[in-house]
Order: sequence, then C-alpha cells, then structure tokens
Amino acid sequence: MTYLPSKDRYKNMIYRRCGRSGIKLPAVSLGLWHNFGGVDVMENFRKILHLAFDSGITHFDLANNYGPPPGSAEENFGILLKKDFQGYRDEMIISSKAGYTMWDGPYGDWGSKKYLVSSLDQSLKRMGLDYVDIFYHHRPDPETPLEETMSALDLIVRQGKALYAGVSNYPADEAEKAFAILKRLGTPCLIHQPKYSMFERWVEGGLLDVLEKDGVGCIPFSPLAQGLLTNKYLHGIPEGSRAAKSTGFLQEGQVTEQRVNQARQLNDIASERGQTLAQMALAWLLKDQRITSVLIGTSRPEQLADSLKCLDNITFSKEELAKIERILK
Repeated sequence: MTYLPSKDRYKNMIYRRCGRSGIKLPAVSLGLWHNFGGVDVMENFRKILHLAFDSGITHFDLANNYGPPPGSAEENFGILLKKDFQGYRDEMIISSKAGYTMWDGPYGDWGSKKYLVSSLDQSLKRMGLDYVDIFYHHRPDPETPLEETMSALDLIVRQGKALYAGVSNYPADEAEKAFAILKRLGTPCLIHQPKYSMFERWVEGGLLDVLEKDGVGCIPFSPLAQGLLTNKYLHGIPEGSRAAKSTGFLQEGQVTEQRVNQARQLNDIASERGQTLAQMALAWLLKDQRITSVLIGTSRPEQLADSLKCLDNITFSKEELAKIERILK
C-alpha cells in the first residue's frame, strides 16, 4: 500500500532551534539504535517510521554500526526511504555517526580521518543518499589527535557529504576543545549527543554550560535509561524486555532495587501530573531550553504514540522539581 504522509503532520510538534544555528529540530526525534536491524521485522519498523513522520518527527538518527548486524539499520532505512519517503527527503534531518568498531583491522574504529571518511561513504551507499544532514564523531579517541578528527568532520562538510558536524559522548573539556577547532576551521559544531536522563546526569556537571556558551545544540540519547524510566520494570523484569535478554545494553544487574524504588516514586509524581513515567521523564529533560530534542527509541508504534504525549505538559512546578530531586539523590 502506498504511504501518504498526513497533511497535518506539522500541527502538533514543537520545534526548537539547535544552538545558534539556522536549524530547528523536533522536540522528540527518532533513534534507530535498536529495533530497525536485520533481525527485526520490517513491517513493524515501517509503521513506526510512518507514525513518526505523520507526527511531525523530522529527525531520524542512525550510526554506521546500528543493527544488528552492524549496518543493517542504515540499509533498512534506505529501503524505506526509497519505497515510502521519496519526495520528502528535504523535509528530513538524517544523521549518522562513526567512532565505534565497524570493520576489522586498524582503520575500522575510533577517530582517524581514514575511518571517518570511509565510514560515511559506506553509510551513504547503504542509505542510498548523496549526503546526510548531520555527521557525528561517535566517541572521543584517546590516541588520535583531536585536530585530525575535527578536520575530518570539516572535510566531510566541505565535500558536501554532510551539511553539519556533531560530536557524541564527549566530556565537557574535550567538547570545548573540539568546538574551538571546528570554529577555527569554519565548520562550527551544530550539536552534541550525550547520554542524559533522570538516572544519568553527568552533563549537568559542566557540559550543558559549555554547550550554551558555544551555541551548540543538545540531543540526549537514552532519555528513558533503556526503559528503566518507563512502567516496564515497576514490578520486576518482564519476559522479552531488554533486561531479560543476555545481549544488549541493559543487563539484569542494572535493574537494582534502588532504581526500581526510585522509578515507583517518580511514577507516583507522573500520575499526579496526568502523565506516564516515560512521558514525565522526557518532559523533565525538555524543561531545560538548552535541550534541543530528546532522542527516543521504540519497538512498537504504540510506544512512540505514548512518548509523544510528553509534549502535552513540559512545565514543572517548583514543588514537583524539589520532590523529583529528593527521589533522585
């Protein structure tokens, strides 16, 4: 069946300026880290992409190694771009990244110019694109000079293979140096993608201040702490959940009694606000104007629809914020 996007797709989404750039991103963006790989069901993630676009989500975030197997999320996204979204490319912000292991040998990992340029060439082929809107260095490289990595991002933008440069997982001091190099080269950093949630708050120790000072946007990944900030684990570990699987990034040991107790207390506050825990956790990040967008993953269209309702209430009273702080400390 031919997909026709909703005519009202821009009606209910909030769009926020990304740092001091000309780009605005939707307050909720879709990440394809999980659930879009070769092991997943295409008809399911096809429905997720349709709902996302129909809801005003214009930003789709990928990386070279997303799958599994690595590369398959980009391949699948490319297939659906061609099949369902031809003619809508200019309404989308598509990003990819390189920085983690992608292929064997010394040139398939970290931050050399060789790796970043080669990796993006492969990503563009997999997705059937001439360019991505944002290309990120995925993590700092302790061995490659920062000048080389940043000059690779600058080169990629000058080649027209990406419109903007970004970094991910960079601590505040390293990020500040990276921003200075990129600015000097004439390709200012557009955006930083850190791990940030109610349960992971390292960015508050300086990074958000650096982003504000340098006019760089912020798009947190894992804003729901891999599902811990949803109602999924309030009563233990359900079958088929991420924590129940032996592989993956959320392991059973991370679902601690302390975290479950915190989630239950937070869930009570969310209920008083008329929200689910997931909706409140996303709204809690978006209350800060330095946050451009929250990057969510989803395994079902219903999950995405639920998360989008966070936009109905992104303001908090002082009392609510104080209660949340007490729980999180």
